[in-house]
Amino acid sequence: MRGSGARLLWLLVLSLAWLGPAWGDSEGLEGKDDDGEVVAEEEEDEDDDVVSDELVEEDSVLVLHEHNFDRALSEFSLLLVEFCKCPGCGQGLGTGRGTGQSRECRAGGRDAPWCGHCQRLAPEFAQAAARLRNGSEAVRLGKVDATAQTALSNEFGIHAYPTLKLFRDGNRTHPLTYSGRMDAEGIVRWMQRRAGPSTTLLQDTDTAAAFINAQDIVVVGFFKDLQGEAAQAFYEAAGEVVDVAFGVTKADELFEAYGLSVDTVCLFKKVSRAGEGVRGSMVGIPGAHWPASWQFDEERTDFPVDPAQGLNAAELTRLLRVHSLELVMEFSNEVRPPSHPVPSTSRRVPQPSRSSCSPQTSSRIFGANIPHHMLLFLNKTVEEQLALRDDFRKAASNFRGKVLFVVVDVDGYGATVLSFFGLTPADAPTLRFIKMENNRKYQMAEDAFSATAVRDFVQAVLDGKIKPHLLSQTPPEDWDTRPVKVLVGKTFEQVAFDETKNVFVKFYAPWCSHCKEMAPAWEELGERYKDHEDIVIAEMDATANELENLTIRGYPTLHYFPAGPGRKMIEYRSTRDVETFSKFLENGGTLPEEPPAVTKTPENSTGTEDLSPSGTAEARDEL
Repeated sequence: MRGSGARLLWLLVLSLAWLGPAWGDSEGLEGKDDDGEVVAEEEEDEDDDVVSDELVEEDSVLVLHEHNFDRALSEFSLLLVEFCKCPGCGQGLGTGRGTGQSRECRAGGRDAPWCGHCQRLAPEFAQAAARLRNGSEAVRLGKVDATAQTALSNEFGIHAYPTLKLFRDGNRTHPLTYSGRMDAEGIVRWMQRRAGPSTTLLQDTDTAAAFINAQDIVVVGFFKDLQGEAAQAFYEAAGEVVDVAFGVTKADELFEAYGLSVDTVCLFKKVSRAGEGVRGSMVGIPGAHWPASWQFDEERTDFPVDPAQGLNAAELTRLLRVHSLELVMEFSNEVRPPSHPVPSTSRRVPQPSRSSCSPQTSSRIFGANIPHHMLLFLNKTVEEQLALRDDFRKAASNFRGKVLFVVVDVDGYGATVLSFFGLTPADAPTLRFIKMENNRKYQMAEDAFSATAVRDFVQAVLDGKIKPHLLSQTPPEDWDTRPVKVLVGKTFEQVAFDETKNVFVKFYAPWCSHCKEMAPAWEELGERYKDHEDIVIAEMDATANELENLTIRGYPTLHYFPAGPGRKMIEYRSTRDVETFSKFLENGGTLPEEPPAVTKTPENSTGTEDLSPSGTAEARDEL
């Protein structure tokens, strides 16, 4: 299935481990008369139930379909709907018999492949639904099984799963696409920001100081006119940046107290001092003190409103997300693996307990939408490696907003992302640069950790002077004797672009459910064509092998490379079964003309995503 953003990218596992398949267990008709015939009344009752507009819940989540969708819109002023490929979430059109779980078919979420294990959305969504349901009768969460409810999917242009859309005040024509974190806390905050006031009104210096000092990060908008266009853009940004508290003021005394004369947005952050907590000098409160947990490089950042151009909400949102990050982030996720042994000659640093570790930062790292990441992999239990952070931080100051610098602890949370980079804990310390738009990774010829070396390396990558480092497995000894040839990065070019062969390649991920489903068909196809001199059926693990000129964004992806001169490539995007594959091969890389496809989803289909040339489509897991 298709992903929505090119930056959806470090660890393949993230964007992609969504909930195992579970079909609802709809009951059949059981009523019979004495002669063994089905009783007509019972069948009619079942039919009535199917088309009912009754609102049924599963784990506090409304099960929605085309017959009750309008009713849900009319009853709840804020309705967040998840469109998913989940055969268990109401296959019976609201009978409530499904499991509420989704298939492994995620695309278009905010997480990226290097980020580690992705949270299972179904329990997170259900948890958020329960919290919001208890907090307000007007705010609800619902879900639509896109596999069964194709009319709703087509109406709202759903091509990636899960896709979340917010419907406000019964408006069916202009839903807002969800832009928050894909976990319970993120969903709750995003909805609460839209259900209530997005900002706090600050009227004097005392309330402003108390507001700012109570938070690690706060944003305050200073506007002469709180109803003007600039203020409206500020409120819109406040609805997007839900992890930060927003205040607003028009008080002259606050303009004066903070040294402002024109409309300005100010971002306040707590900066820890060496060996101390953080002092509130920026708000003029002597002795105010916090734990040294936030490592910001600046106490306050001002964004003056341009009198001519005004304030752009999208750009303000981007700037706030960028500047609300620490200059160097430390990657952390919800799962911390066991420690790895370190050499006995290394000096080990005592580590904090699990409960005192830093909060999850993965959502902030990927939510900032910074196009490039520079990573320092180290073992925090080794003192010599820990000291490398100082020069890494010095280099980071030159690239704020362009490159996000991240420390990855191979002995902690970072162990979950090592395989995406082809690394092991023993490789630390080492550096990697990654372009988020295409997952291209770059490494130094020989690691050098000084601030100058890191700075020069990053600039050289940005200037296009360094080629990407491509992962490749070692080819199996029998790779070319099997019916399905096993390709790796090192052998791909010579096989795929052999001018004497027509090569059909499956790019897959070992964990991909859709890849596993089509594996028998692909093996059968290999057997069928193993004796054809000019046809090669092949496959490549795209999570362990990378190609310079071809980026694989979803699994499975099928490409056909026809014989002859030139580097031609045709993507196959039709039904994934042996007979259709054969028609495609026998017809030279195209499918014969067929009657227009019926819009009804076949019973054995995985649902409709991006339509193929023949009018059909198959699901796939997406980066």
